[in-house]
Amino acid sequence: MQPVWAVFLILPLICCASVGSVVYLYSVPADASNPDSVVVSVLNISATRGSQAVLPCKSYRMVWTQDRLNDRQRVVHWDVYSTYYGDNKMERLCDMYSAGNQRVYSSYNQGRILMPQNAFTDGNFSLVIKDVAESDAGVYSCNLHHHYCHLYETVKIQLDITKKAKAAKEYWDGEKAVIVALEGSTVMLPCVNRNHIWTERHSEEEQQVVHWDRQPPGVPHDRADRLIDLYASGERRSYGPLFIRQKMNITDTAFALGDFSLRISELENADEGTYSCHLHHHYCGLHERRIYQVFVTEPVREKKVVNLTTHNTAPAIDPNVVRGHNVINVIIPESRIHFFQQLGYVLATLLLFVVLLIIVVFITRKRRQRGYEYNVKKYGEKDVNLKEFTVDTTDLTQYKSEDIRLDYKNNILKEKAEQARSFPAKNIDLDKDFRKEYCK
Repeated sequence: MQPVWAVFLILPLICCASVGSVVYLYSVPADASNPDSVVVSVLNISATRGSQAVLPCKSYRMVWTQDRLNDRQRVVHWDVYSTYYGDNKMERLCDMYSAGNQRVYSSYNQGRILMPQNAFTDGNFSLVIKDVAESDAGVYSCNLHHHYCHLYETVKIQLDITKKAKAAKEYWDGEKAVIVALEGSTVMLPCVNRNHIWTERHSEEEQQVVHWDRQPPGVPHDRADRLIDLYASGERRSYGPLFIRQKMNITDTAFALGDFSLRISELENADEGTYSCHLHHHYCGLHERRIYQVFVTEPVREKKVVNLTTHNTAPAIDPNVVRGHNVINVIIPESRIHFFQQLGYVLATLLLFVVLLIIVVFITRKRRQRGYEYNVKKYGEKDVNLKEFTVDTTDLTQYKSEDIRLDYKNNILKEKAEQARSFPAKNIDLDKDFRKEYCK
């Protein structure tokens, strides 16, 4: 007959192997720092460049809860499923905390049933029943709960009562242990687990650590770059350049929620690679690893297209004919404001050109009016009265202006020639005034 305690020791291994999703033990290298680390999932994550990627890494077993109740986080309780009274119900018999006394629920069982007082010291949680009776027959379950490590383990034992001493025996029915006890005797239902998590106190947050690694493409696992170390005590260590530490982070409430997901902001092509989330709870015996293959894709540019369904009155629809929807694809222009802005720029340019043209024409006309006027004030002091002079032009009739050919050497000669043409030579009688004075 296979002993019951051997079966109980196998259960934690089964529970640990069933945590998580798919286990890839054959294709993924082990963690060099923790060879016992188990890969529980491998995920491919694809995100567009410039977006934020979230690498999910959660475990309720890593939630840190401080022991404020004097180590009452470990408890064992015995239940029985009995059909003796025909009600087929589950009844709680007794329970005990690691730092407290055992409690028996029924007054009938006071002094009849008990567990060892040092159960959480030597790992013996067996139940002793004195003076067994036919009403004690049923299926008993030994339930171990470790709230700190989030472990729940159960061992079932079937108890049958007989009146013949030769019929008393123990055997395994393929699912649970069966004990046939003699009526009126004392029987012990075995429940033994000497794993250290049930027999030792934990050392609080020093036992829990989470770290993230990254392998660039082509880099082996043993040369991965460490990104973040996170401890339940609140200590956090970030590695690498400053820009990497700023874009890769874990929430501050990681150990309170059991969420150690890594968030990578502003993804770039250089962020591609293999990321690993390592969860270690040394006290609870938890060593898990989750692997993520991150791929960065280019963002897709979307066109602004509006689907407008026609609302015109349509002819009668034949119910036997399947018709598609009438959809018109309309491309919306960028904006009318943009068009008016461009138009305003053109009009302003034309207006400025017209103003400049008017100014140029006005200045040109002013200069023409002033350019052909000749100032007869040669020295600017006296005016000459031409009526006082008698001009004899008899000698100049034989000359014409066209016959005058002067070789102008400078502007002074030209000015003198102009004066000669405008004002002919005059005969001035210098003796006129002298004769007037003499006659007087």
